[in-house]
Amino acid sequence: MINIQEMTNFKTVDASRISISELMQPVHSNFNGKIHGGYILNLMDQIAFACASKHSETYCVTASVDTVDFLKPIEIGELVTMKASVNFVGNTSIVVGIRVIAENIRTGIVKHCNSSYFTMVAKDDEGNSIKVPGLILNDKQEIKRFLKALKRMETKLLRKKEFDNEDFAHQNYLHLLENYKIKIELPEI
Repeated sequence: MINIQEMTNFKTVDASRISISELMQPVHSNFNGKIHGGYILNLMDQIAFACASKHSETYCVTASVDTVDFLKPIEIGELVTMKASVNFVGNTSIVVGIRVIAENIRTGIVKHCNSSYFTMVAKDDEGNSIKVPGLILNDKQEIKRFLKALKRMETKLLRKKEFDNEDFAHQNYLHLLENYKIKIELPEI
C-alpha cells in the first residue's frame, strides 16, 4: 500500500529531461575515421547518469544497458546531440531512454544514429539502493515508452529464466545451428 508521503513524491518526465550536444573531433575517431562507438557509449552513460540523478535527486549507478544499436556512423565535424528522458521507474531503478542524432553543421542534414536504454539504480551515501520518486506520465508517448520498458523487462526475465536454468542443455538447441556458418567439432568423451 502506498502511504501519503509516497503519493506526493512523483515527478514528471519533463522535470528530468536532458539534452547535450558536442562537436565530434578527430581525437574521438577510430582507425576508420568515424567516431568511436566507445566514445559515444561513454557520453550516453554520462547523460543517463545525469537524467537519473536529476529524477532521483541522488547518485545513480549504471546497472545495465539494453539494445545498443549503432544505426549510422558519426563523422568528424558533426554535431552530436543526445536526448535523455526517464522512461520507467521501479522501486530503486530508473530506465533512461537515450536518442542520439548527428547533424552535419554545413549541410544541416540530421541523422538518427542510436537509441538505447540504460537502467540506473539510485544509491545513498553508503552505497545502498534507495527508493526513487514515482513518474507522472502526461502524454501518449510517455505512456508508450513506459509500456515498452515493461515489455523489454519481461522479455529479459524470460530469456534469463531460460538460459540461466540449471537444466539448460545445449543438445536441446543444436537444431537451431543448422543454417549457420559453423562447424562443430566436439571431443568424444
